[in-house]
Amino acid sequence: MKCVVALSLALVLAGCGKPLSKTQMDPNGPVEVAVPEHGAYTGAFMDFGDAEDDVTLETIEDFEEMVGKRQAIIASSSYWGEQNFPVDNLNVIWRHGSLPLVFWSPWDRPYAEDHGPDKFSLTEILAGKWDAYIDKWADAARDFGHPMVVVFGVEMNGTWFPWSGAYYGGAQWEPEHNNWKGPDTFRRAYRYVVDRVRARGASNIKWMFHTNNYPYPYETWNCAPAYYPGSDYVDWLGLSVYGQQYKDEPNPNIPSLVDWPYEEIGRLDPKKPIMIAEWATGEFPLATAKPSAIRKPAWIRQGLELFPTRYPRIKAAVYWHERWQNADGSYSNLRVNSSVESLQAYREGVAHADWLGDLILRAIPKR
Repeated sequence: MKCVVALSLALVLAGCGKPLSKTQMDPNGPVEVAVPEHGAYTGAFMDFGDAEDDVTLETIEDFEEMVGKRQAIIASSSYWGEQNFPVDNLNVIWRHGSLPLVFWSPWDRPYAEDHGPDKFSLTEILAGKWDAYIDKWADAARDFGHPMVVVFGVEMNGTWFPWSGAYYGGAQWEPEHNNWKGPDTFRRAYRYVVDRVRARGASNIKWMFHTNNYPYPYETWNCAPAYYPGSDYVDWLGLSVYGQQYKDEPNPNIPSLVDWPYEEIGRLDPKKPIMIAEWATGEFPLATAKPSAIRKPAWIRQGLELFPTRYPRIKAAVYWHERWQNADGSYSNLRVNSSVESLQAYREGVAHADWLGDLILRAIPKR
């Protein structure tokens, strides 16, 4: 397949570090994506439509040409309401030479935020109602065969998605599980789904536990440790880090958005790599900006400078390149090219050697 050749790879034997020559390498053999020892992968979600799954090669190539950098990781979504496995999307991403990051969200149409559970509720998942779909999705993931990172139930510590712990009992204590009911329901559903997928042989999946940087509501019961399914179920730790999204909000600097969440999620496991799985900020007219707000170009520049240096466990960062219309008719433009200055800041930042656009692959030894 062209996909392996197109990766511009450092292909090495798992566990020994000896480079493989082109004559040694099996272009169709199984590989895994290595966590960089130095630097971090750069990645993006590229405004793939309302369902976040309209992935095209043209969109990817246009974005990479705009920012002047290959994207090692490309994010898209697989909503349960679609009842399919996005094999075409993942083939586009992998053959392009990038690692697919899939947000696998138990969510039904219409995909509107800020409402409670729908037919894909965590309780229905735990009751086995969606076992056939999970198994079918897992079989397709196994047959896809290439590395992919999957997030089940992103940002469960907020209230905007229907799998939020706030909708499942929140802070109600469950002595039998030694945990709060809301987080425990999510934790058990996460384990249930991962166990079923693994049982179907989809060993090419790396799983990411992905929280919002700060919980909402900001309560002890809603913090990351209460939701954590355990290190046996997690390969990556993920954070969403957003700055200003609406014109009347402040735009905090990167350290205020990352320092505490980085420490908190890092304590869940001392060895797991951390990914800034979503990061972005809006751009608004100067007349509406808070006087103390850091402007978007400086914010982007700060993130790209600090992620791989101030926070050494961060091994990837995925920019959320999107623009949407709000209920009041205003727009939130998080795209890297919302201004010439913002795009220039991004281009200059990702050009640094700390940011890796090419995947590092390791051959998986045959058993």
